[in-house]
Amino acid sequence: MSQIKQISDVLKTLLKQQQLTYADVAEQLSMSEANIKRIFSNESFSLQRLESICQLMDLSLTDLFLLIERQQEKISQLTIEQEQELVNDPKLLLVAACVRDGWSFEEIITHYQIDQFAAIRLLARLDKLKMIQLLPNNQYKLLISQDFKWQHRGPLERFISQDVMAKFLMSDFASDDSFRFYIRGSYSQNSIASIIKKLKHLTQECAELNHQDGQLPLSKRQHIGVLTAMRPWELSLFKQMRREQS
Repeated sequence: MSQIKQISDVLKTLLKQQQLTYADVAEQLSMSEANIKRIFSNESFSLQRLESICQLMDLSLTDLFLLIERQQEKISQLTIEQEQELVNDPKLLLVAACVRDGWSFEEIITHYQIDQFAAIRLLARLDKLKMIQLLPNNQYKLLISQDFKWQHRGPLERFISQDVMAKFLMSDFASDDSFRFYIRGSYSQNSIASIIKKLKHLTQECAELNHQDGQLPLSKRQHIGVLTAMRPWELSLFKQMRREQS
């Protein structure tokens, strides 16, 4: 990704977090909203315009460029200790999930039973865990990459397996925005490798769409769980009818 593209993405994220619109930017720069949209679309930012946009968000150019630099340092996996700290505190885990989905500070305290001071402390803990970088006015920069993975058999994976999976599957999946699919078969190693590759691609695409939709207001989004799984498997009913091999 080019640095100009990174600047544009970071600015869009910060504007969204502060609930600022292109109209607000247009007023700050004494330009029309159409021109501002064109600047973001074409990624044609002059230093003077960048500085003015940063001033609108109480940031310096140094702050902005530091965010761009640190964007390259996003982590793809937490340590066992970091995962355990999240699992030990449900509110910390909740806020971590919210920032992963691009929620603003105001959205978090509005939608959940977390007051302003508690939310600030929780964000500070996430900053200490290096999951976010705290910015002025309770803004933040997410430091978790889109290909984030749990530690194998770690605290998060155990929590998901024990507390989430069973409840997730206890549904008839009958609503229009639900989907359930199961298919069994006998596949060659080449076919298995091809299926795994497609599942990994789907996982990455879901993560990217979640990141993109983080720019939208919560009223236009809803919580969705996507479960993909694959492993050697035979129905127990079938296994019971196997002949014993001599």
